[in-house]
Amino acid sequence: MSAAWEPPAQWHRVLTLLADISLFIGTRSVWAQAASHRLVVAAVISVCYASILVCGVLALVVRRERSLARVDLCVLVTAVTLALCAWAMNHNGSDEADLTAQAARELVAGHAVYGQPWPWLFGHTVALTPTVTGGYDLTYGYPPLAPLLTAPLLWLGHGGVPATALSTGALIVGAVVLWRLLPGPWRPTATMVCLGFGMLASYGRLGYPAILALALLVPVVVRWPRIGRGGRLGPAGVAQAACLGAACAAQQLPWFLAPFLLAGIYAVRRGELGARAAGLVLLRVVGVAATVWLLINTYFIVSEPGAWLDGIALPLTQGAVLHGQGLVDVSLYLTNGSDRLGWYSYASLLLLGGLLAVFVLFVRRLGPAATVLPWLAFYLATRSQDGYYLMMTPLWLAAVTAPLPEFAGAWQPRPRPLSGPHRRPARIAAAALLLSPAVASAALAATGTPPLHMAVASVGRAAPTAVSRLTLRVTNSGDSALTPHFTLTRGQGMDPYWSVVRGPATLPAHATATYELRPPTGTFTLPRRGARVRLRAFTPSPQTLSSTYIRLLPSA
Repeated sequence: MSAAWEPPAQWHRVLTLLADISLFIGTRSVWAQAASHRLVVAAVISVCYASILVCGVLALVVRRERSLARVDLCVLVTAVTLALCAWAMNHNGSDEADLTAQAARELVAGHAVYGQPWPWLFGHTVALTPTVTGGYDLTYGYPPLAPLLTAPLLWLGHGGVPATALSTGALIVGAVVLWRLLPGPWRPTATMVCLGFGMLASYGRLGYPAILALALLVPVVVRWPRIGRGGRLGPAGVAQAACLGAACAAQQLPWFLAPFLLAGIYAVRRGELGARAAGLVLLRVVGVAATVWLLINTYFIVSEPGAWLDGIALPLTQGAVLHGQGLVDVSLYLTNGSDRLGWYSYASLLLLGGLLAVFVLFVRRLGPAATVLPWLAFYLATRSQDGYYLMMTPLWLAAVTAPLPEFAGAWQPRPRPLSGPHRRPARIAAAALLLSPAVASAALAATGTPPLHMAVASVGRAAPTAVSRLTLRVTNSGDSALTPHFTLTRGQGMDPYWSVVRGPATLPAHATATYELRPPTGTFTLPRRGARVRLRAFTPSPQTLSSTYIRLLPSA
């Protein structure tokens, strides 16, 4: 029987239905926006609703594999249409979009891109990234590919609109490429993960450069163990290496993935070809990727080398305050802080290195997880927000094209202690030993104690429910002089810093001082009666956090 006449597997129908159903998420809110003043967009979304319903019926009743493949294509086209409609209604972007678009404008004007603060971009609706130094990150801190590609799109509008168009377009292209590269019955999952659920599409509309990096990584990760098979890269291998270099020139997240892919390629090729030939393959991959990366960065390396280097390293060096859903929540929410915040960063780096070492030792087992393992390190980082995981989830899906049999003959280093008669306990102990420095560092960070003890001495009010001044009594119980920066928060996240009107800039060890603080906007509106406000103090060197709940009741 011809493959075209074979009935589709029931699990393929399930995947098609799930992809189709995922398109409902978030669609109603976009339609409601459009129905009030963008009737054409609302009409297109209504047609998409009809498409979703019809595809749902067809997914259950078609009798041939080819027919179900056509339904999958219709679901993808519907998802792309809905993504474009959502962008048409919500395209102003976030701070990342504004920074990328401004970098593109400065580039077109012949001005410096890196190291230039643009405070006018940030207002009530654009988020600020506070740092432990008491300031904010107001500069562009990503590699330059996104601004270079945004520059031709500046005609689209003001603000971050060009950057959101780029990232949304990149996500759509990445989704289509992943859909095309996956085996036929698996293709609905590409639609679901990339464009369904409304998850990644929202990051595209916010203008995140990481979405561009994701789209470039998709063709790299699909069937990546085959790169260099037979000792030759070929056109496909060269294209994959070039995409890897371009992805690393778009955003920093691919920097963490690249070592795992390169180590895996070497291990698989060494098992096939031997050490020397595998090394040559690896050199060719690195050479192509590095050449593409350098070509994209050349203008900036020549025109502003120091600022460029500081800029692309900024997310690693900026000293942003704690934020995210990882282990830092222990110090941020569950305790009153820590005097060892720097150990979170050490723990993250040590975990990344430990995971890479474990990956090399056990690549035959861990090879398929190469696109997931790097993100575990961010769980221990000071910035552990879930976006670092979410934006790379299509790569998890692409990794199913690199199953365990692809690594069956991969080379694994086997020192004598790991290959003896007690090799299983020895290998478990080796993995535990490699990961133990990260665990120890994380424990040090989480068990630290807040060095500053703070108490409210008096409250100045501009109104019964508005605070205009706050006087604190602060004691430094640590052994180091500290430079505190204060803020009050009413929930998760971090509000802007308060200004110190009176009090020493640096508080000596074991000293007590009085600080008078003023809200950044002049007044601080109290939450509902009885709600607690958290007072926080960050210090940059050493990096510490001290927190305490205070109760500010409205005056009579």
